Amino acid sequence: MTFLELGVSKELNKGLKEIGIVNPTKIQEQTIPILMSQSTDFLGKAQTGTGKTAAFGIPLLSKIDPSKKHTQALVLAPTRELGQQIAKQLFKFTKYTDKIFTESVYGGEKIERQLTRLKRPTHVIVATPGRLIDLLERKAVDLSKIKVVVMDEADEMLSMGFKKDLTTILSKTKGNRDIWLFSATIPSSLNEIINSYLNKNAVKVSVDKDNALNKGIEHQFVVGDDVNKLDTLTYFLKVQKGGRGIIFTKTKVAARTLSKQLHAKNYEVGLLEGEMTQKDRDKVMRAFRNKSIQLLVSTDVSARGIDVANLAFVVHYQLPDQIEYFTHRSGRTARAGKNGISLALINKSEIKAIRELEKELGIQFHQIR
Repeated sequence: MTFLELGVSKELNKGLKEIGIVNPTKIQEQTIPILMSQSTDFLGKAQTGTGKTAAFGIPLLSKIDPSKKHTQALVLAPTRELGQQIAKQLFKFTKYTDKIFTESVYGGEKIERQLTRLKRPTHVIVATPGRLIDLLERKAVDLSKIKVVVMDEADEMLSMGFKKDLTTILSKTKGNRDIWLFSATIPSSLNEIINSYLNKNAVKVSVDKDNALNKGIEHQFVVGDDVNKLDTLTYFLKVQKGGRGIIFTKTKVAARTLSKQLHAKNYEVGLLEGEMTQKDRDKVMRAFRNKSIQLLVSTDVSARGIDVANLAFVVHYQLPDQIEYFTHRSGRTARAGKNGISLALINKSEIKAIRELEKELGIQFHQIR
């Protein structure tokens, strides 16, 4: 199956090809023809790393009329990083089409800058919910002529406390517009939004459990005492011979401690945790993207929206409390058709949790001695 066969224009297809997107993923195959051929509310359930941005981005761009200068689509994302990444992708997709202007707005940047940029013609706004509310209050954004609202990683927006903001935004876009909601999981709090704002005839697409986690990921675990965990990790990193990856902890205290311990062992490592300033966070991500650091130590929420190419592995230094966090973590590696390792460092009492993950996600772990 090719993108042209899915109904994608030659111009968009050329832009996709240029950035290495050649064969549609499962979610793209099932989503693009529906969203391009009809006006409908839509619910897409698929994990991180399955190609959701192109799945909604291509149909969204196809519905924009570049000759009209007003805002025609809104994409909501949980984090600044994800918002910037979506805007960048949309820009790349449209390299060979008529000019479509996308603006990303988010907290952590001076609002005055964003107000200035929004005075230019803007067809698509990509926003974090909190900053969009600020801009709506200042009457800097007009959502009255919007054709499509996309909610990306909707479950994550709710878990980050954006429910009130989302309902405010959706109520301001009422009328003749489609809502396309994408989420890795559908918690009960998200069902409330679905029932309140999506048409009851909304089209639903779910990339099934067997395809939920990328087949290119090899899941491994090592059982040991907690006191030896750091030694196990450093041995694994040696075997990886400078491969790049993210090491996940459950808490910011554990992330800070581990980061210091790895620094002491002369590893080039960056830290991402909730209390960092946006400036420090951007600095770490820049260094990681340009490969001046090989490793990131991160908490779950801090890693939202990170998409770095060619990560060889992720390590679960501490297992997460929620299954969806495991899928979000693991989905950082083996992207764009590559292979990768997802390694869990556990003690004997956590073997049960590994078996639960196998059952829930339909995956198989290999124990490494």
